[in-house]
Amino acid sequence: MKKTLLAMLHCKCPRCYQGDMFKYRLRSLKNPIKPNADCAHCGLHYELEPGFFWGAMYFSYAISVGVSVLAAALLYFMAGDPSTLVYVVVLMGVMLGCSPFSMRYARVLMLYLFGEVNERKQKP
Repeated sequence: MKKTLLAMLHCKCPRCYQGDMFKYRLRSLKNPIKPNADCAHCGLHYELEPGFFWGAMYFSYAISVGVSVLAAALLYFMAGDPSTLVYVVVLMGVMLGCSPFSMRYARVLMLYLFGEVNERKQKP
C-alpha cells in the first residue's frame, strides 16, 4: 500500500512502479502534463484503450473543486471575508496555478484505479 501511494505521488507506472508516466517533471515549464506513451521499464502502454483518459476529467474536476473550496475557506478566515472581486481574482489565480497539478494527478488516479494493470503479466 505504501509503495503504491509513493508511486502514485511520483507518477510512476502502476505495474512496475519504476517508469515515469510523464515526459517532464511537474515543475518543468516545458509541458508538465505531456504523458509518455509507454513505460520505459516494463513496456506498459498507458492509454489502455482509445479515450481511456476522458474519465480523468471528472477526477480533475473533483480536485479543482476541493482546491477551490479550501482556498475560499482560507481566504474567508484569514482575510475576514473580502469582497467578491477578491474571491474571483484569487480563486482564478489558484485554479490556473493548480491546473497542471490537477490534470496530471487525475490521469494518475484514473490509471491506478481503473486501469487494472497490476494483474497483467510483465514483459520478460
